[in-house]
Amino acid sequence: MTPPPTLGVILAGGLSRRMGGQEKSLLVLGGQTLLDHVRERVAPQCESLILNANGSSSRFDAIGLPVVPDVIPGHQGPLAGILTALEWTAAHRPRIEWVVSVPGDTPFIPKDLVRRLHEACREGQRPLACASSGEQTHFAVGLWPVSLRDDLRRAIVEKDMRSVRVWVSVHGCAEASWPIETVDPFFNINTPEDLARANMWVSREYPR
Repeated sequence: MTPPPTLGVILAGGLSRRMGGQEKSLLVLGGQTLLDHVRERVAPQCESLILNANGSSSRFDAIGLPVVPDVIPGHQGPLAGILTALEWTAAHRPRIEWVVSVPGDTPFIPKDLVRRLHEACREGQRPLACASSGEQTHFAVGLWPVSLRDDLRRAIVEKDMRSVRVWVSVHGCAEASWPIETVDPFFNINTPEDLARANMWVSREYPR
């Protein structure tokens, strides 16, 4: 199956409190920033790619991606980033009907992510799909129809919704699952200890 045109959004709008406020996506792993790792894995799977980040965009000049801040202020979390991507796609890429989201601190994203999320949506007859590994569902790694952007805006603005898990449960969500025997492909880096573990895996030539 060739998936339909899909826009990718890298979510980097968090405050990185457990990293002492450092920009997590710009931390270096194996000689490259986390953002570079994510971009290299996701960009070939998508029609185009944007970065959702708040504050000055100049710190991301080297990455060469459109930087789009949250359309709802106040650091509302990944749901706000997903809404931002849906509304940006409707305005700037109107022929694209799907958005896939990935966190900017998840450097081992699978190279078949977009295809398998689309397959899960189709086979499960659900409007959304999220990734899972082991026994954990990764709600920020998901496939979202642009057509649900107004519903999501109402959920955030009118219902004060913050949880991706809760919004997903309203609509029904398919899952695509990956194994974790070698490395969890959705391992995300929240602490200096996480970064040290990831560097150990990279030094052992985790498959790219």
